[in-house]
Parts: sequence; structure tokens; C-alpha cells
Amino acid sequence: MFEVRWHGRGGQGAWTASNLLAQAALKEGKHVQSFPTFGPERMGAPIMAFTRISDEPIELHCGVYNPDAVVILDFTLIKTVNVTDGLKFEGYLLANFKGSPREVAEQLNIVGKGFKIFTTPATDIAVEILRRPITNTAMIGGLIKATGIVELESINQALTERFSEKIAELNMKVVEKAFEETRGEKV
Repeated sequence: MFEVRWHGRGGQGAWTASNLLAQAALKEGKHVQSFPTFGPERMGAPIMAFTRISDEPIELHCGVYNPDAVVILDFTLIKTVNVTDGLKFEGYLLANFKGSPREVAEQLNIVGKGFKIFTTPATDIAVEILRRPITNTAMIGGLIKATGIVELESINQALTERFSEKIAELNMKVVEKAFEETRGEKV
């Protein structure tokens, strides 16, 4: 089973990203779960969403405490949220960040902890293509590049089913550009 924890702010689409990833995995014949944390969240407040993907039926019904991958849609969250909490050794950390993976590791004080760190300039990509700083689909592209958990074509199918034709096409461009621009290293 592969587990992803998404960190974002209310209104940024973390749960939508989780759902799109689950839909793509479902298209590939996998078993999935996708759910957010609920509480007194409001627009802009830190939130989490979770995705589980497995070749076997999933019998867990709880939050993701030891994710294989952590995705950070809003890098300012590192000042208030322990985004690496429970991340497995050699797990993937993907950040919406223009700089290098090493810079992310240094800012999080995790150099030498055995994580595979990837960066995606998601905000820049979203603003360029969507004309809005909606980073969730860019981060999906980065996650696919980092992990290979699903195929790009499966995400494109999920986008086509979720959005109108025009919005789906724009988001496909976002995913593909993020896939191309994501870079990573084990730090």
C-alpha cells in the first residue's frame, strides 16, 4: 500500500488533488481511499488530506500516520506544521518550491534523514497556465514524476471526468509542465 499525506490551506484544493489521484489509481484497477481531515477549518487554515493506493483491498479506516509521500501545496506551512511527522525512511517529500531539494532539506532541518526530496514550482506553473495560483494539479504532476504511482494518462482521464473540457485541458497542461519541471534528490 502507498500512502500520501497532503498539506495545504483551506481552499487550495488538497482534497481535490487527493481525489484526482485516487480516481487515476482506480482507473488502473487499484484499490483507493481519499479523505480530508475535518474540523473548524476555514479558508486559509492548514488542512490535510490523505490518499491510499493498493493492489489489495484496503481495510484501514484511519488517518495516514506513516506516509510514503508528503505533498506540501503551500511551503509557508513548514513554519507551523511538522510536515515530515511520521514520513517513512526513504519516503518522498514533494514541496511547492522554486529552489532546490537541498534548500528544502536545510529549511526543514532534515539533511541526512534519508528522505527523497522533490521540488515543483507549482505556483509559477499555475499562474502561467491557469492565471491563478491554484497549485493542486501541478503538485499531482510532481508527485507522479517523483513516485510513478500512477500514469499521466490516468490523471488526464480523471481530470476530463471532473472538469469541463476547457478546464480539464488547462489542468492537463499544468500536470505535464509540473512533471517536466519537478526535480529531486535524496538529501
